[in-house]
Amino acid sequence: MKPETRDALLQAYFGLQRVVFDLYAASEAAFENDDLNDASLLGSRADKLYEEVENLDVLLIEMEGE
Repeated sequence: MKPETRDALLQAYFGLQRVVFDLYAASEAAFENDDLNDASLLGSRADKLYEEVENLDVLLIEMEGE
């Protein structure tokens, strides 16, 4: 893998991690304010993006081995 590609994937990985953290924090805040629909929506989006973070992690690990 070219260094530029690795760097782009790492930037995406860390950027998505930040977004996931923010969404979980917003979900928790909504839950604490009894906005259950919003909390659920934010949490489910965070879960979906977290899956992508995990997929990027696996991809980066696999590509490092090549």
